[in-house]
Parts: sequence; C-alpha cells; structure tokens
Amino acid sequence: MTPQLDTVFHALGDATRRRMLRELANGERTVGQLAEPFSISLAAASKHIKALETAGLIQREVRGRTHLCRLDPGPLADAHEWLNFYEHFWTSRLDVLDRLLREEDARKTPPPKEGTDR
Repeated sequence: MTPQLDTVFHALGDATRRRMLRELANGERTVGQLAEPFSISLAAASKHIKALETAGLIQREVRGRTHLCRLDPGPLADAHEWLNFYEHFWTSRLDVLDRLLREEDARKTPPPKEGTDR
C-alpha cells in the first residue's frame, strides 16, 4: 500500500470525515456548512478538513474570508481499486464455500422413492 493510500484510509477511518465527504458529493460547501451538522467548532471542523485535504480527497479554495471545499474523487478511485482485489478474493472464497455446502446438502437429501411424486 502506498503512503497516499495510507492517508486516504486514515481520513476515511473517521465517521465525521466520511459524512463530510458525502456532503461534498452534492457540491462544494464552506467550512461552516460542513461543520454545522456535527455541532463542532470551526477549529475542529478545520482539523477534519485538513485530514481530508492531506489525503487529497478534497480541494480547498479561499475566496476572501470564505473557505470553499470540493470533493476530489481521484484518491477514492485508488482506494476502490485496492479494495477491489479483496472483493474478488472473498467472492471467490465464498463461491467455493457455496459450492461445498450445496454438494453436502445434495449428499444428505435422500433420493426420491420410486412411484412417488416429489
């Protein structure tokens, strides 16, 4: 895993930051707008935003005294690619388990008796 992915997963490890990213998926927001649903100070919101910014997940633009944030989905694509490997790993393992359980069930089910409908 690259250092960039480390910072992405660190940023995504916090529920407040994940919610902020979800908000930013709907369009750019000010720091105040991002802080509002959490009842946290602007300083605390700024720390969360800085973690997202360090991970490359958001871009911040200063317009006068207003800090506008917008989502940068590129690092999320990299994280998704990394996770995709494990999705394939577990899917193949679960497919094998499913096949084995079906074979076991088939061996336990008695064959139908002749002359009876099933």
